[in-house]
Amino acid sequence: MLKITGTFLDEITHDIPSQNWGEKEWRREFALYQKIGIDTVIIIRAGYQNKCIFPAKSVPNLLPLKSDLAQMFLDLAGEHNLQLFFGTFDSGSHWYRRSYWKEVDLNKAFLDEVGQKYGNHPALAGWYLCHETSKNEAHIIELHNQIGAHCKSIKDVPVLISPFPQGTKQFVTGDAFTLEESLDHWNRIFDETKDVVDICAFQDGQIQYHELPEFLHGVKSIADNHGISTWSNVETFDRDMPIKFPPADWRYLELKMEAATQTAEKIITFEFAHFMSPYSCYASAHNLFKRYCEAHNLNYEEMA
Repeated sequence: MLKITGTFLDEITHDIPSQNWGEKEWRREFALYQKIGIDTVIIIRAGYQNKCIFPAKSVPNLLPLKSDLAQMFLDLAGEHNLQLFFGTFDSGSHWYRRSYWKEVDLNKAFLDEVGQKYGNHPALAGWYLCHETSKNEAHIIELHNQIGAHCKSIKDVPVLISPFPQGTKQFVTGDAFTLEESLDHWNRIFDETKDVVDICAFQDGQIQYHELPEFLHGVKSIADNHGISTWSNVETFDRDMPIKFPPADWRYLELKMEAATQTAEKIITFEFAHFMSPYSCYASAHNLFKRYCEAHNLNYEEMA
């Protein structure tokens, strides 16, 4: 079974709580990543609505948040020999309202500022397109192509996406897709975006556990046909509970990791710091990390 070797970083969020960590806590966390074999961190979004992880001048009506988490994450990644993928900006509005060109223009200005401030940082090793989708809608092809191409014009490093299946855990039965429908949508998306999208890591929490192996094999096949690398975003939080969101049950996480191992070049997760770290605000995350250490012959006491 593959280890988790990448994690998202979620500090501009709308559905999980802040842990209120400062540089000292984040340095301890990044040191842990280096110990356990995590070599990649991914800023899931650098900005959302009127919030940003650094005081960006390119974002209208930005809240005057003072910290520069982008610089801190890049510096800590460099200090601990990790690669960092920089997330783009989600307006939370324009692309949902089908004004995709406004989303593109906002991101181009934002990414130009990112390039000026951080483009030469040696830890900046990739880009993450944060406009997640389950299907070919909301001009997702135009967003990926135009924003992804602009990312590469600033620094020509790999572009990652992490879409999700339109499965019955998130969508009512009439709106959920069959495997064939999902593959049809993603075959078309990959065909149109293969020049800018280098890596695809599907989320795994929206479909039933027994459906996951066939889905992962299907998307790997179409990704291979388009020259796109296949990672897997194995979620370490639980979508089965009636609350948002507790750490996952180890038994189901192990099942998902074993399925991902059959198809993925790399396993990443949303999101280690909250849901699996021994330093998480969730006590059950500490126990989940213990089970993970046992499965991979890691000494929990030495790690934590």
